[in-house]
Amino acid sequence: MSDKKEALFLLNDTVRRDPAIDAWFGEHADPLRLMVQEWFERMRGLGDDVREVMHDHSPTACVGDAAFAYVNAFKAHAAVGFFTGAFLPDPAGLLEGSGKRMRHVKLRPGVAVDTAALETLIDAAYRDIRSRRS
Repeated sequence: MSDKKEALFLLNDTVRRDPAIDAWFGEHADPLRLMVQEWFERMRGLGDDVREVMHDHSPTACVGDAAFAYVNAFKAHAAVGFFTGAFLPDPAGLLEGSGKRMRHVKLRPGVAVDTAALETLIDAAYRDIRSRRS
């Protein structure tokens, strides 16, 4: 198996629009969930091949069945995560984590985020998974 294929994290039951994800964003009017909703909407809009699924209680964006990013909300912060984040260029230094593949960006209330850099990471994660699938 090539290195490109090894990095794929495949999920079953992905759909174009998962009602469970819309429900997750609507639950509890959680401000941290609302904080990451705009980022998930950006993921949804990247291409006709984007599918989604709830995975480990996190809205997860995929290219077909290959996961490329997720969002989640915790007690004190929210996160935008990338399944191949260790391989993404990150000149702004937003990515955190030390795993073999995954990285995330923490978002905190009242703390500005470099929106252009986060948009670039989301776009790069999508392109990365598309290239790994080919």
